[in-house]
Formats: sequence, C-alpha cells, structure tokens
Amino acid sequence: MAKSRTVIYQFGIISNSLTKKRNSNAACLSVLTRETKLLRKRNGLNIFMAMQQKKNESENEAKLSDDTTLQEIADSTKDYSNVRVEERLGRKKLERTTYLVAAILSSLGISSMAIMAVYYRFSWQMEGGEFPLPEMFGTFALSVGAAIGMEYWARWAHRALWHASLWHMHESHHRPRDGAFELNDVFAIINAVPAIGLLAYGFFNKGIVPGLCFGAGLGITVFGMAYMFVHDGLVHRRFPVGPIANVPYLRKVAAAHQLHHSNKFDGVPYGLFLGPQELEEIGGLEDLEKEINRRTKLS
Repeated sequence: MAKSRTVIYQFGIISNSLTKKRNSNAACLSVLTRETKLLRKRNGLNIFMAMQQKKNESENEAKLSDDTTLQEIADSTKDYSNVRVEERLGRKKLERTTYLVAAILSSLGISSMAIMAVYYRFSWQMEGGEFPLPEMFGTFALSVGAAIGMEYWARWAHRALWHASLWHMHESHHRPRDGAFELNDVFAIINAVPAIGLLAYGFFNKGIVPGLCFGAGLGITVFGMAYMFVHDGLVHRRFPVGPIANVPYLRKVAAAHQLHHSNKFDGVPYGLFLGPQELEEIGGLEDLEKEINRRTKLS
C-alpha cells in the first residue's frame, strides 16, 4: 500500500513536471509567434514605405518631366505663333502695297485720260469758232447725274444681284481675303466696260447725244474712283487714304458699310455713299454712332 502511494506520488510529480514543461513550451511558442508577426508587420511596413517613396519619386520625376515638356511646348508654340504673326503681317503689308500701287496707277491713268478727253473733245468741237454751250452743259449735267445715279444702281445691284444670283462671286468680299485681290473685284471691271464705251462714243462724235454719252461715261468713271477710295481704302483699309479718313461724313459712310458686313439689319445698307440715310430710315442711327466710335478708337 505504501509502495502504491509512492508510485502515485512520483507519477504526479512527473505529470506536473511534464505539464509545466508543456506550458513553458507553449508560452515560448506564443511569444515566438507574436514576435514573428511583429517582424513581418515591420518588414511589410518598411517595404510599403520604400515602395511609396519610390512611387512618389517617380511621380515627381514624371511631373517635372511633364512640366518641362509643357514649357518646351509652350515655348515652341510661342515661337511658332510669332513666326506666323510676322509672316501674316508681312503678307498683309505686301498686299496693301500691291493694291495701293494698282489704285494709284489706275487713278492717275483714268484721271489723266478723262481730263485729256474732256479738253480735246471740246477744243476739237470749237475748231470752227462755234461754242457748243448746250452740248457742254448736257455733258457736265449728265456727269453729275450719272455719278449720283450710280449710287442707286449700286444699291439695287448689291441687293438684287450680288446678294442673290451673283453671290458666288460677291461672297469673296464677305470672307477673309487671301491675297491682294478678290473675285468681287471683277464687278469694278464690269462697271468700267460701259463707261469706256460711252466715253469712246462721245469722244469721237459730235452732237448733243454723243455729248450726253460722254458725260454719262465721265460720271460713271468719277463714281468708280470715289467708290474705290472710300470702299476699298477707307472702309476695308486695303490701302491708306490719308486725309480722306478725317472727313466726318465719310467716316459715317465707312461705319454704315461696316454694319452691312455685320448683317445686323439683314444687309442694310446696300448703298455706300447714302448708307447712313438707309440706316436712318430703319432706325439704325444709334448703332451707326456706336460703330463710328468703335472705328475711331481703333484708328
């Protein structure tokens, strides 16, 4: 019995010893597991921070590269724009010079021929000692009448023809011009044909009818020259016109024609020299004054 108790006691001691050892091993394993997890977390955090730092560096480099690229693009675009502006200004200057030379030559040529034609016609008719007063009066009267009548003809043709069946030609005048001339300039040549014919017939023939024809051709010519200087020079600035730009009524004419191009009143005014009166008839004087002020500030 005593022996049996001794065995049991020894077994208990061994069991307790094994239990304590097992608990100790479990505690060590738990600590080791916890340390391993912490180490993994630290390593993961370090790796994440390293990756994030590398990513930020890459983004900064990319941003710097993008900024540099944008700056280079901006500089190159600016240089290209400056070159284009210089080319455009040079081309515009050449166009103005070309048209100015053409306007001066044509004006001098037409004026000198008209003056010489008038002088030689009447000197030739008075060779017999007669003074053809009715013929001279009819010539000069019809010159003035034809010049005024051309304004009404131009107004009607502008509305009924140029903005209708002949728009395919006149459209070039309502779009940005590329070059010194435009297709619309053909109308000036068309109007010159009857003037030349009337002048030629009146110059080479005597009598009241040839005198009237000569006057009509002279009036059309005078109107054409005035139209060129006011419309092409003053309004659209295809060449400088000097002191003409300071004439108050012609400034109103230029502003009125500019409103025609804006299409604010459905194309009105269609005339040139009587354009302000057309605007007055439809109540457009306020807009006319605004346009005059705008053009004055730009000049």
